[in-house]
Amino acid sequence: MTDLPRILNFRMPAEATPAGFRQQPARVLLEVDRLTRRFEGAAEAAVSRVGFSVGEGEFVALLGPSGCGKTTTLRMIAGFEPPDAGSVRLRGADITALPPERRGIGFVFQDNALFPNLTVAGNVGFGVRRLGRAAADRRVAEMLDLVGLSGLGGRMPHELSGGQQQRVALARTLAPAPPLVLLDEPFSNLDAALRAETRQDVRKLLKAAGSAAILVTHDQEEALGTADRVGVMHEGRLEQIGAPDELYHNPVSAFVASFIGRSNILAGTANGMDAETPFGRLPLSRAANGAVRLAVRPEQILLDPDPTAEAVVIGREFRGHDQLFWVQEGGRCLLVISGPGPQVSVGARVRLRICDCVVPLS
Repeated sequence: MTDLPRILNFRMPAEATPAGFRQQPARVLLEVDRLTRRFEGAAEAAVSRVGFSVGEGEFVALLGPSGCGKTTTLRMIAGFEPPDAGSVRLRGADITALPPERRGIGFVFQDNALFPNLTVAGNVGFGVRRLGRAAADRRVAEMLDLVGLSGLGGRMPHELSGGQQQRVALARTLAPAPPLVLLDEPFSNLDAALRAETRQDVRKLLKAAGSAAILVTHDQEEALGTADRVGVMHEGRLEQIGAPDELYHNPVSAFVASFIGRSNILAGTANGMDAETPFGRLPLSRAANGAVRLAVRPEQILLDPDPTAEAVVIGREFRGHDQLFWVQEGGRCLLVISGPGPQVSVGARVRLRICDCVVPLS
């Protein structure tokens, strides 16, 4: 969408800071309180006591592997799935028992779900027909302009590219001006290059429209690069929610540390703000005591060639901007990321040093 900056130039709200860097806390729009859902015959709950809030105009992502409960959580917020316990409140009103069509929430499906027998304009105007013909036509034109598809209202969905169809689905969802839009892995059917472009377009469009959003995805790059805050889900539970940089630098569990980027998990004994580890005494990012697990990011480990050292490079992957090494030391296999500098060959002996604070995990 090459003309998007021009289209949005006069619409962009003051709160348009990069993902994860919101300066002022938003007024609460949505409150999800201890949502729980157990399917018949299942040993464990699909979703267990999940709770979080979304501010007005905020973009939140629910991130996790397949089967972690993120889509079920989204469907309970939308009203497509009844919770066994917990509640959903929108602007202070309890909407837990309301059907989807009475919640005033927009939903963008994974497959777009466009009506194949309606034109682009017919799809976009489907939810605003109650406004009357003239008002609905104005709203459709405004939405097509917003998503950069002016002039294409007479086309049929099959005549559009995948990215254009995605924008039509978003325009249809935004036309009734919902305060909240739910996105269920909407970019998964697009190729990699188009997916990266489209998700940034969608973020800008939602910000321009003033709608808050919850995105469900298993793609960490998508979540970290798009959302103001990210909630990481695992086995039906919300393990941690926070700004992308907070999750990366201060994970609370081994799962979050390993799912958000890559981490080496080491054992240690903490005493306040430092810990004894296989690499000697290391500073901690937060206080801890007793036996702990420690998250060490691959880029925190320095690798120095030393023919007398115990550690051996057993694998190497050159990635242009950096190099990824697999290093065997004793019974451990560690991941190390270094810059594109001098090559260290597979089979070389190296000495390892940790150059930063490490994170104690719960």
